[in-house]
Amino acid sequence: MSINRRQFLRRAGMVTALGIGSSFVITGFRKKDAAASGYTKAAKDMPAKRWAMVVDMSKFKSEADMEKVIEACHKLHNVPKFPNTKDEIKWIWKDDYHHTFAGGHNEYLDEHVMHSPFMVTCNHCENPPCVRACPTEATFQRPDGIVAMDFHRCIGCRFCMAACPFGARSFNFKDPRPFIEEVSTEYPTRTPGVVEKCNFCYERLADGLMPACVEKSNGGLIFGDLDDPNSEVRKIVSTKLTIRRKPELGTQPSVYYLVGGGEHA
Repeated sequence: MSINRRQFLRRAGMVTALGIGSSFVITGFRKKDAAASGYTKAAKDMPAKRWAMVVDMSKFKSEADMEKVIEACHKLHNVPKFPNTKDEIKWIWKDDYHHTFAGGHNEYLDEHVMHSPFMVTCNHCENPPCVRACPTEATFQRPDGIVAMDFHRCIGCRFCMAACPFGARSFNFKDPRPFIEEVSTEYPTRTPGVVEKCNFCYERLADGLMPACVEKSNGGLIFGDLDDPNSEVRKIVSTKLTIRRKPELGTQPSVYYLVGGGEHA
């Protein structure tokens, strides 16, 4: 039986209060709660100091490869499919070079790169302006760097959407539940008036699993702890030329793009 978001968060709060290791424990975990929460990692939990992702565009040979990744994410997280694009809800999507890297135009850039679609999602910034803009702490940053959301706290003011310079958030203008083709029991559904976005699959990380998009990407999405010198993402960022979206804004995105491709250790 599926659970709604109120039931999901109630369970999370109960487990946290009891200090039981569970996949629900880290759902509502805030930075300021670190000392007092009595946080206990789940037995399978994948801990990190700062989660990050590298997007290797050379591994996406076609738009079908991207659609497979998008479908995996959206199906797991009950992202609705509205018939009208103006109502679109998206956690991960594809966009063209000029929108993905606005302001970074290079007239000598390879034509193939300039006209190829890019995988885009929430950047889980180190300095997230959306967190500062949220008046209810519905948007908060976890100790591992993930910018998470408490849907129950969201009042639909959309300040976070205005603050995000990457367009990574979507707003449910209407009830999304009738537009979910097959409800997943792994994640709560939402209601009208709620903002949502990618959460780096923190519910899967708590069970020792990689994000759904990573599993379906055929190596195109590399995920790991950026603070771990031995992690794959750290090795790529340290040894390869990677770029990030709108670096001049100082938000310090945790999503890096490896445009040139090539093998990595």
